[in-house]
Amino acid sequence: MGWNERMRQKYELDRARETDVDILAIESSCDETAAAVVRNGKKLLSSVVSSQMTTHQRYGGVVPEVASRAHVEEITRVIEQALREADRTLDSLQAIAVTYAPGLIGALFVGVTAAKSLAQASGLPLVGVHHLAGHMYAAAISDEIEPPFTALIVSGGHTELLHVLRHGDMVRMGRTRDDAAGEAFDKVARALGLGYPGGPELERMAASGDPDYISFPRAKLEVGSYDFSFSGLKSAVMLHIDKEKRAGREPRKEDIASSFQRAVTDILVTKAMQCVEQTREDTLVLAGGVAANGALREALRQACATKGVRLAVPPLWLCTDNAAMIGAAAYHRYQMGKLDDLYLTARADLSIDAW
Repeated sequence: MGWNERMRQKYELDRARETDVDILAIESSCDETAAAVVRNGKKLLSSVVSSQMTTHQRYGGVVPEVASRAHVEEITRVIEQALREADRTLDSLQAIAVTYAPGLIGALFVGVTAAKSLAQASGLPLVGVHHLAGHMYAAAISDEIEPPFTALIVSGGHTELLHVLRHGDMVRMGRTRDDAAGEAFDKVARALGLGYPGGPELERMAASGDPDYISFPRAKLEVGSYDFSFSGLKSAVMLHIDKEKRAGREPRKEDIASSFQRAVTDILVTKAMQCVEQTREDTLVLAGGVAANGALREALRQACATKGVRLAVPPLWLCTDNAAMIGAAAYHRYQMGKLDDLYLTARADLSIDAW
């Protein structure tokens, strides 16, 4: 019996038994090597993350080749630790899930190869997961969310507004046309001489600054568009810093950071609430690495309270890349029978509404 037949037989048998669904999830899209065992998309049996942050700090950003090599070195240990902490073996699982898009192609290949190897050896079903869907479903681990809902995903590489109609069925309402919000945070942080990762450092600096110091521009897109644009804002900050230096003045870093953060937050909150008005859903999910930003969380909380909308936000540790969120998203694809075969491959880019 070939792997496809064994996998499908295992899937049908477990579904008929109505057993708990324990999924081993693997995440390696950027600079965290992670594995987790998640039950029924909500209960964490284990979650292990090996961060490369200190490795990449010396370069001021993620170096793809260095990240891929680190994933190769850590992937087996992280998977074994996740299984051990969950007190599970491959034989006791229902599926293996893995992030296959989007992300750094070399880094993704490491996780996908590991997942396919384990699936082939064990006969377990394989579930490929979109990285952004993982971020979105991280909220399901800490909060009771069920479609339909509106989602704002804000990370280093993506800024997206989604209308999730049901599991596996979503419409992308808006996206960034240039820089993602997280990317703008990192580039402005670098211009201010802050370390890597720039977003958290900029937030800490902004806490002691004046958000009304300077009104940086907010991009005006066509009426009715839920798209974002942060390149003009980023350029305005760079030009202001350069102008101050040319005038022989030391840039007021705290005030610049605070004013920039206010501008980004205003843009995100305004677009998100406009989108909520159109979708008419009573839940807004905020997810992604930038969802850890305290100013953004508080501004959205206030805006949602005014509109009578429930805001669902993962705890801080679930905002950054991890495998628990991949297991949460995989559960719903497993339930729908959306399984992958051994031809699953990594993809550097993939629209979430095509997933």
